[in-house]
Parts: sequence; structure tokens; C-alpha cells
Amino acid sequence: MATIADVGAPPEKRSADRQLDALNFFLADVRDGLGPYLAIYLLSVRGPAHGWNEATVGFVLTLSALIGLAAQTPAGGLVDRSLNKPRLLILAALAVTAASVSLPFVSGFAWVAGTQSLAAVAAALFAPGLSALTLGLVGPKMFARRVGRNEAFNHAGNAVAAGLAGLLAWRFGPEVVFWLMGVLALASVAAAARVDNSQVDNRTARGLGGTDDAAEVPSGWRTLLECRPLLIFAALCAVFHLANAAMLPFVGQQLAREVGQDYATSLIALCIVAAQAVMVPVAMASGRLVERVGTKPLFVAAFAVLAVRGFLYPVFDAPAWLIGVQLLDGVGAGIFGALFPVVVADLTRGTGRFAVSQGAVATAQGLGAAFSAGLAGLIALHLGYSAMFATLGAIAAVGLVGYLLLMPETQPRSTAVAPAR
Repeated sequence: MATIADVGAPPEKRSADRQLDALNFFLADVRDGLGPYLAIYLLSVRGPAHGWNEATVGFVLTLSALIGLAAQTPAGGLVDRSLNKPRLLILAALAVTAASVSLPFVSGFAWVAGTQSLAAVAAALFAPGLSALTLGLVGPKMFARRVGRNEAFNHAGNAVAAGLAGLLAWRFGPEVVFWLMGVLALASVAAAARVDNSQVDNRTARGLGGTDDAAEVPSGWRTLLECRPLLIFAALCAVFHLANAAMLPFVGQQLAREVGQDYATSLIALCIVAAQAVMVPVAMASGRLVERVGTKPLFVAAFAVLAVRGFLYPVFDAPAWLIGVQLLDGVGAGIFGALFPVVVADLTRGTGRFAVSQGAVATAQGLGAAFSAGLAGLIALHLGYSAMFATLGAIAAVGLVGYLLLMPETQPRSTAVAPAR
């Protein structure tokens, strides 16, 4: 996925790009843990005979997410203070993988909830760790474009992993997902180990270096609490994930009802592959478009696509329709993933609190995601899947209006309106 800009680039830049490419590709499947596969596994393999239904699965997802989100802000603080961010990512990858691959060997609600909570706590390090590592390697001027490329390789890794999971699950059963995750975790550890930590500017990585207005030391916490746009952005992130987080897991559950348990894992893998394939070009384009149009129009588009997706799911319940609608996830989530750290970096420039701010905003984001599964589970159980998807779409529409009315543009005016070259 090399670009024309890479030709003639200094060797150290090309090396950093290759290292970040590999790290984002192999870490893609690890950073999200079991994701939607957990719901399918608990419903299809464990099932009602072991006390699992839509509501109990949703409760486990909500509980583990709530515990994990409590770790988001401390995780960002740890990333800001860390002088070896690649090593921190290695430890997080090993912890998430160990918690996830142990699931086939444990039983009961407490064990499942415990292992997934541990995975969620460790996974809190990934987003701020990767963003800070990127900022420390490429600097503020190239950050938006490089984050878009990060997301493109992340989605490409997810697509490849999901495709392998679907094929292997069709042949060997849903438990193969656990072993595939273990293999990818080892590859991500190897990729992180190749990152030259001496090339990481830790002052720049935490938002101090690389700007004319950078402070000599990190600013106080009050600076962040008084930043009204940052608080608004955190609230809107919560709304986005309240609407988005439950959609794919419950599409998987509906597919399991329509086609049977034997094919559910393979079909949900196809959903993931389809969406991730769309996210790759969307993420790359978002990282480049932000230099021309700014962040606000792109985030408004992400909310709009998410709302449309929620309203389209109930139209038909055929597998082909559900998978087709899932393609829209590639647009909304592709934009959000590529630009989320860019907005946080814009709003915290010069404070020295970049990673911890990203962790704090991710706490709000995780809060929305955590309640998403529980809310969707209750609505699906009592009112049906159509009402559940429509409710999530309506929540996204509220977020769209909120972003239009309340959130300012974060990119400098000279950058946001720069003409195309």
C-alpha cells in the first residue's frame, strides 16, 4: 500500500512506515479481542442449555466493556509516561490473547465475564498506544495522513483475519477463531519488536514537541476539563458508539436464527470482510481529505451513514441483504477510526496530554459501546430485531444533529480550506 509520497522519502521514514504498517495489520484482530465472535460462540456452542440467550450475552458484553472503559484514562496516562511504547503494546497483546484463547477451557458466567473483562482492560492500551507511537514517529504535520494509513492497514488486517476465520470455521468449527487469534498475536508481537524505540520522540508523542506553542511540561488536568470542544466531542463519541457497537453482534445473532448455527460464524466473517474491505479506501481517503475539508464534514457523514444503516437492516432479513447493509459500516466506522485521534490531537496540541485525553474520550466512547449491547439485547428480546435496529438508527440521527450544531471545526482554517493539489 505504498504511495507516491513514499518514493524518495528518507530511509528512516520508509522504515517507520513499514513498521507501522505491519504493526497495524497484525494487531488488527488482536486489539478488538473476540468481538462479534463471542456472541455467536456463546449462543451457538454454549446456548440456552448452558443459560445463554440474547439478554445474558448482552449483559456479559456490557459488563466487560464497563470494566474495560474504567481503564481507558489510566491507560492513556500510562502511554503518555511510557518511554517504550512498543513494549507496552506487546504486553497488552499478550494479555488480550491469553484471556481470549482461554475461553474454550472455562465455563460459567463468572469465568466468561472475568476473562473478557481482563481482555478489555488490556485492550485499553491499544488505541492511545498506537496513536502516540505514530505521533512520536512521524510528527504532527504528517499525523492525520499517517493515521488514515494506520486505519487502512488495520482494516486490511481485520479483513484478512475475518476471511481466514470464516473459511477455517466452516471446516473446523467456531473454536478455530481462538487459535487463529493466537497466531496473529504472535505476529503482532514480532511486528512491535521491530519498531526502533530510539526513533520515537516521546515529547512529541504526548503532544509537547513539534509545535511552536508547545509547553515545556504537561499542562494541568484542569486544562482538559475546561476544553469545551473536547467535552462535546467525548459526548458525541459516546452517542456514535451507543448506536454502532451492537449492530454487528446482533446481525450475527439474526444470521444464526436465519441460517442455523453451523453457518453463522462463516457468514459473520463475511460481514466483517465486506465492511473492512470498504474501510481500507475510506480510511486512506479520510486521512487525505481532512487536509482539504476539515474534520467536521467527514464526521457528519459518518453519523449519517450510521443512521441509514440502522434503518435499512429491518427492511429484509435475508442474509444477502444483511451482509449488503453491513457494507455501510465500512464508510461510517472507516471515517470515525481514521479521524478520532486527529480531533483529539488538534484539541490537545501543546498540552502534553494527548494519550491520556484520547483515553478519557475513549472512556465516554466505551461507555456508549457498553450500554449499546445491553440496550440492544433488551429491545431485541422484548420487541424484536427490527425495533432494535431502528432504535439504534434513531440514536445515530440524534448524534448527527448534535455534531452539526455543537461541534466546531478542529483543523486550522488554512489547512481545512486548502485547495486540492
